[in-house]
Amino acid sequence: MGHSIRARAGFRKRGVVSRLSDLVWPPRSLLSEAIVDRPGVIEPALWGELKFLAEPLCAHCGFPLPDDAGPEAVCAACAGRKPAYDSARAALAYDDHARRLILDLKRGGRRDGLPVFARWMVVAAEGALAKADFLAPAPMHWTRLAVRSFNQAAWLAQAVARAAGKPWKPGALTRVKRRKSQAGLSASERRRNVGGAIRASARFEGKTILIIDDVFTTGATLEACARALRKAGAAEVHGLTLARVVRPTDILI
Repeated sequence: MGHSIRARAGFRKRGVVSRLSDLVWPPRSLLSEAIVDRPGVIEPALWGELKFLAEPLCAHCGFPLPDDAGPEAVCAACAGRKPAYDSARAALAYDDHARRLILDLKRGGRRDGLPVFARWMVVAAEGALAKADFLAPAPMHWTRLAVRSFNQAAWLAQAVARAAGKPWKPGALTRVKRRKSQAGLSASERRRNVGGAIRASARFEGKTILIIDDVFTTGATLEACARALRKAGAAEVHGLTLARVVRPTDILI
C-alpha cells in the first residue's frame, strides 16, 4: 500500500514539473532540437523514418513475420516455447528513432510525446484493448522509484487508458524484490533477473488485463507480470509497449 502511494505521489510530482517547464521553454520536435508549433510534433522528414509495426506479426509475441500465414501464425521462438502471456504488441520497431523517444521519456522524464505515443499504441493493440478489463503498468521497485520520482510505464498506461477510454490500475502489480537493471543482459539473464520479483497486489479472478511498458526486449518482464497475474486468477494477460526489439543486435539495451 505504501509503495503504491509513493508511486502515485511521484507520478503527480513529475507531472507538475513538466507542465511548468512547457510554460518556460518552447516545444521542440520529439526527434530533433527543432522548435515546433505545439508539443508532440515530429517534422515530416523524420516522421517518415519511423518504423511502425504492422501485420503479419506473431500471434503471441508480435514479432514481424516474413509472410502472412494467417492470424494464428507464430514465430519460431513462440512455437518452441509458448509465452505465459496471450499476446504482445508494440507500436514501433526499436531503432535509433525509437531509442531516442524512449530514453527521453525514461531517463529525461519528457512527457510531451505521451498523447501521440498513446494513439500509436491504441492502434497497435486494438484487439487486446477492446476486451481488456483494465490496464496495468509494469511495476518499478519503490527504491528505484524514489530515486527517479516517476515510472514511465505508468505514464504510458495512464495516457493509453485515457486515449482508449479504459480504466487503469497503477498498483495492480508490485516489484517485491529489487534486482539489477535489465540493460545489457541476455534473454536468459533477463528471465532469471525478474524471476519471483513481481507479484499481483490483489485477486483478479477472470479478468483480462493489458500490461503497459515502454519497450519489449526479450519479453522477460511481461512474462513475469503474466505469471504473477495468472496466479492471481487472471483469465487473459496481454502486453503493449511503445517499441519492441526486432533485431538481435538491439537486444542489449
